[in-house]
Amino acid sequence: MLLYIVRHGETDWNQERRMQGEHDTPLNKNGKELARITARALEDVPFDLAISSPLSRALETARILIGDRKIPVLRDSRIREINWGEWDGIGVRDPKYSSVSGTIRLFYEQPFSFPGAPGGETIREVCKRTGEFYQDLIHTESYRDKTILVSTHGCAMRGILNQIYENPENFWQEGVPVNCAVSIVRVNGETSEFIEKETVYYDKSLCRNFYHME
Repeated sequence: MLLYIVRHGETDWNQERRMQGEHDTPLNKNGKELARITARALEDVPFDLAISSPLSRALETARILIGDRKIPVLRDSRIREINWGEWDGIGVRDPKYSSVSGTIRLFYEQPFSFPGAPGGETIREVCKRTGEFYQDLIHTESYRDKTILVSTHGCAMRGILNQIYENPENFWQEGVPVNCAVSIVRVNGETSEFIEKETVYYDKSLCRNFYHME
């Protein structure tokens, strides 16, 4: 099994540095362009199927990457983005931000100590559902020889890949994956190994890491 695990393209909420969870924000113009560039780089990959988060930014990214391939696109809610609850949409310039900035800092700096937003999820809960998705995926007998596109989100992508990292306690690794970053994973039985980690196929000046505390 060969997995191409990708974070969706850019959205307006990414640009505005809003906490973007289960709110269904679409790709913006730059996000579509990043996906198209990535699609051209992957045009010769013989995908057998795609599995996407049900949120539109991930679904649209998957469809752009697939292009003209006549393959199924399955939706799995386990790889949706973290639920930010009452804080969904809060940004660093939001007047409400100052009252929650310490807790949000934990999300980035000590993620497994992050208690979750009111009505939202913790990192461990995200790891649990994305981990269940990953285990179900790699143990599906009919997928053993398939090449599969997985279209997801920044935190959810880290949750999926947490199954593979050498040090899973280092949740963020190098930070939030940038938009349209692609990790390629080869699965052989119980063994998963990285072929590529968070490759981008566009000029990096086209996309920034919007999620930092400073």
